[in-house]
Amino acid sequence: MKTIKLSWIIDEVKDYFFIALGCLGYCIGFCTFMLPYEFTPGGMTGVSAIIFYATGFPTQYSYFIINAILLAIGLKILGFKFFAKTIYATLCITFFLGLVQSVISQPDGTLPRVVGDQPFMAAVIGACIEGAALALVFINNGSTGGTDIIAAIVNKYKNFSMGRVLMWLDFIIVSCSFFVFHDWNKVVTGYVILIISMILLDYTMTSATQSVQFTIISEKHEEIAQKIGEVVQRGVTELYGEGWYSKQERRVLIVMARRRESQQIFRLIKRIDHKAFVTMTKVVGVYGEGFDHIKT
Repeated sequence: MKTIKLSWIIDEVKDYFFIALGCLGYCIGFCTFMLPYEFTPGGMTGVSAIIFYATGFPTQYSYFIINAILLAIGLKILGFKFFAKTIYATLCITFFLGLVQSVISQPDGTLPRVVGDQPFMAAVIGACIEGAALALVFINNGSTGGTDIIAAIVNKYKNFSMGRVLMWLDFIIVSCSFFVFHDWNKVVTGYVILIISMILLDYTMTSATQSVQFTIISEKHEEIAQKIGEVVQRGVTELYGEGWYSKQERRVLIVMARRRESQQIFRLIKRIDHKAFVTMTKVVGVYGEGFDHIKT
């Protein structure tokens, strides 16, 4: 029991560390590549950006106030368990928004344009950084609050998926920047930022957990299983099967491995039995010994 409890504590500490790291990365992308070029991303940072562009009110304060209101509403409806790491991430982003801006600000208080007069490049770089940083937060069971809370509340009472609600909320937030700038170029750039950041978010999350499953049928199944265990150090499950047409008994090997190990397994199989029948299937999310830990 002590070992399980210690392992749980270590996992929780790692989660909170990487959530903070992801929040820092997100704030760097937002403050360095979004605010100086007056771009509006999605989420509550986008709302904070619009307020900043219109009034000059600091983004970290408006972000915190809006999220505090949404958290108070969400806590009553959804319960505390849903918000434990959301509150932590909200505090991290509030702190890092102020910290990053104070570090990169010029003596006159303005934020520098780090890529000069190339706003589209700034949008692409910022979107990539934000997407990868958010993935780091989500992989470790975190949430940045804001529109996530609204989506969760809507999902509880209406038959709408959270993904669809988030998409429409982000679309509305970016579109609202037109009322500040009256410039459709900035609005369209905001849509591009949304698309790029979501693609990077999805890619980073799936690549971080992607594994493969091998199904191997061979006359030399014993040698293949032994070599996979010795060389790749992956477990092998042997199933008993029968060919429908030939009625011959077959041994079927099932192997779970990381995607990066797939070429090594293919080479082993080819060296032992180049006539082996092999299928490889991509699997997202493999939990247990040698893979990821189950997180709740």
